[in-house]
Amino acid sequence: MCALWCLLLPLYKLWHLLVFLAALLGTYFLLKKLFPGTEKVIDVPEPEPEPTGNPEVDALTREGKQAVAELRRLRGSIREPSVRSRVEELASLTEKIFADVVDDPQDVPQVKRFAGYYLPTTMKLLNAYDRMSGQGAGDNVSGTLKRIEDILDTTVAAYRKQYDALFANEALDIETDITVLESMLKREGLSGKDFNV
Repeated sequence: MCALWCLLLPLYKLWHLLVFLAALLGTYFLLKKLFPGTEKVIDVPEPEPEPTGNPEVDALTREGKQAVAELRRLRGSIREPSVRSRVEELASLTEKIFADVVDDPQDVPQVKRFAGYYLPTTMKLLNAYDRMSGQGAGDNVSGTLKRIEDILDTTVAAYRKQYDALFANEALDIETDITVLESMLKREGLSGKDFNV
């Protein structure tokens, strides 16, 4: 287009150049409107977690990875912003819960219970929400959607408590260590007012 313009019309004055730039921009937007580009989203799979050598932990981490991927897929397809943010928080907490089992295999029974009931039930409700939110408005549909939205706050709080509960045994160990250290320091005369140089 530039070469054709230069052959047919002059470009030696400022307004010639401005007209040329306007025509160039207009052509660009016209072609963009006529031939819209397609945007492809390439789903890059996350690497498999390193095997820990413990078959129960490895199975749970694989299950957790699949659950988090499904929660993130649901977050992407649900249109309601408040629900999307709660689903993202659920995905983040789920990811942390399953990551904890790698660090502390003693938590396997708790995480199994979480993965066996709470997580599948949550995902079942969110799948129903996603499916029903595309339907027309009706008393049954809107009532069910509202109930699912209401239970999400409770579910997020429960997931937070579940995650916090995984650290109960570690907190108890730390509390015991602190008590023993305080006792030793007192006995040796090295704590607080008892400390003399």
